[in-house]
Amino acid sequence: MPRFSIIVPSHGVAGRLSLALDSVLAQSYGDFELIPVCDSPGSPAADVAADHAGQDSRVAPVNSPPSAGLSGARNTGLRAATGSYVLFLDGDDTLAPGALAALDARLTETEGSQGVDVLYFEHERTPWWEGEPTNPAAPLLAKTPAGAFSPSQAPQLTGVQLPAWSAAYRRAFLSEHRLTFPEGQFTDLGWGGLVTVAAERVAVLRSVVVRHLLRRQGSRLNLPGEHHHQLLDQVELVLTAAQGLAPERSQALFEQLFAVVLKTASRPERLPSGHRAFFRRAGKLHRTHRPADFSAPGGSLGVQHRLLASGAYTAFKALRGANRKASGAAERVPRPRMLRTRLRYARDLRRSLDPNLAVYCAYWGRGYACSPAAIEAKARQLAPHIRSVFLVEPDAVDAVPKGVEHAVIGSRKYWEVLARATYLVNNANFAEGVVKRRGSVHVQTQHGTPLKKMGVDQSTYPVVAAATGSFAKLLGRVDRWDYNISSNRHSTQMWERAFPGSYEALEYGYPRNDVYYTATADEVARVRRELGVPEGKTAVLYAPTHRDYQTGFDTGLDLEAFCAAAGDDVVVLLRAHYFYDQGRARSSGRIIDVTGHRSSEDVCLAADALVTDYSSIMFDYANLDRPIVLYADDWEVYRETRGVYFDLMEAPPGPVARTPEELAQVFRDGSYAGPESTALRDRFRARFCEFDDGLAAERVVRRVFLGEPPETVPPVIPLAERVPAPAATLVRS
Repeated sequence: MPRFSIIVPSHGVAGRLSLALDSVLAQSYGDFELIPVCDSPGSPAADVAADHAGQDSRVAPVNSPPSAGLSGARNTGLRAATGSYVLFLDGDDTLAPGALAALDARLTETEGSQGVDVLYFEHERTPWWEGEPTNPAAPLLAKTPAGAFSPSQAPQLTGVQLPAWSAAYRRAFLSEHRLTFPEGQFTDLGWGGLVTVAAERVAVLRSVVVRHLLRRQGSRLNLPGEHHHQLLDQVELVLTAAQGLAPERSQALFEQLFAVVLKTASRPERLPSGHRAFFRRAGKLHRTHRPADFSAPGGSLGVQHRLLASGAYTAFKALRGANRKASGAAERVPRPRMLRTRLRYARDLRRSLDPNLAVYCAYWGRGYACSPAAIEAKARQLAPHIRSVFLVEPDAVDAVPKGVEHAVIGSRKYWEVLARATYLVNNANFAEGVVKRRGSVHVQTQHGTPLKKMGVDQSTYPVVAAATGSFAKLLGRVDRWDYNISSNRHSTQMWERAFPGSYEALEYGYPRNDVYYTATADEVARVRRELGVPEGKTAVLYAPTHRDYQTGFDTGLDLEAFCAAAGDDVVVLLRAHYFYDQGRARSSGRIIDVTGHRSSEDVCLAADALVTDYSSIMFDYANLDRPIVLYADDWEVYRETRGVYFDLMEAPPGPVARTPEELAQVFRDGSYAGPESTALRDRFRARFCEFDDGLAAERVVRRVFLGEPPETVPPVIPLAERVPAPAATLVRS
């Protein structure tokens, strides 16, 4: 029997779950079992848990459906627990280093012959971004006796003011009293009260055990909704169980329960409807369960107690200012540059949204490209009633395909369509001054799978953070997103960490990658002719990424020398990062500069193989199941300076070359396309080409524009059943 069973519900926190599990497995005290509770086999969190279980036999995942809620997940974990003591840890929280050793030492010190039913401990509440951590439990626990004690010796310690993960519970005690988490919302309050009523011997540990991350979106329990009525269900459950409790304990428990009730009653915005009914029921509970010698607290809180007990709803409203209407979030002030444009934009914001208008933008207006273009094309096919307008910079107007309506960024039309569009689709972000209107739907398509650190994860890398600018403004733009598209579960989890927000993840694949499964041999041949690839030559796409610690573009490789060493049939398609697209070609000899070509997808279709360093193009190109070679001559510097989410050298998509000679050799001897290369690529594709199957754009259009329910959109085709576009000169494995 292990000393501790640590139960970790994981619904909605797959992006941070590995941090929670790692914090447990890294403990110096090792006598425990770790029980992650996942939605279902194959869910993102289940994959994280399974990976940890494969590495450590102490990890024993179990499943609980999302419909069972937090209480159901914890109860499922309880049923699976075998340890002497049970701890709970939220999936986005962590155990402090040395926490289990401190718990074991304190339990050994206080257990005696009987053991303690509950050991309460301190926790840190850590701001998700800036600010000092707080320790709200410390003042409460400081007033308790030094050793093990009866709850009557510290009646103020009711458990109601502490979350479930701020204590260790003797499992035999829980079983004896048949204690489980009550169903519904506010389950911590019900659990804490029931445990308090049943406990006979408790102790405290005056040191931090859990580090609780305050979510950027705040607690779901504080959001408006009918779920606040369930607060009274939990209060009634505890008060009913507490009948016959000693007077000093019942007084403290009653006062703390109704402090929570009054906090909700005084905030009518939390109850869009039924506020009077909530007040009426709360008053009845107050009168029914009030201890005989109850003494109301002083000040305004005491007045609220008396008004609640007497049912004086009108007077309570007047006291708390509850007649104010709930106000929505203030809209961001628009900031178009010219006064006349600003006034027109403000006027257009007062007009109704156009339900059939969609606005698209890619790469800050560089042209008709990437996933926004793929979605726009599919919308014209499946939702022809939608008017589509693509936003472009003035120098990109000529590249907009015939038949696609556009608006020049900064123009009067630009601000007008942004003000009135119901649908807004972007692979980056719209301008700072764009207002997120109620009823509008913003779709963030992203433009790559994250290897390098993104969003707020960049904050600890000084070179990158300095170039990023204000993270507060970045997150203000994230708050406009309603949907965020992902091509694999790795991306879903990293976006959750890098861009914390309330958006819904659409694991539909990247629409721009659809063409890798729909293009024909004739289309591949056409693109090669347009790019100037000689007939019969092996086209190697060389696509290095941007380095934050360098200025200007440097190929990082003598491409003419590479061609000479790799073989007579090799030509190089050079595609610099789009930061360096200045409209001038670098073509010479066997080097064809395709940096300025509008479509990176066309360039990939034309290439027989890819050579890159750390560019996210490798994740997209892998869909073609063609050879990929990494040229990683400065991986250590890049990793330390830019920050990465995983060690690419441990899981590459193909051979890794560290020098120009090694790179030329893998092409000269053919190993770039050999069986070892194929095996590496197969593993890479299984992980990162998870949802790309040629139907991503259709899924987005059906779900977002046509409003079809998630279960009716086309399912993802299994990887083994997909047929990528044919290569021109190579036979794919």
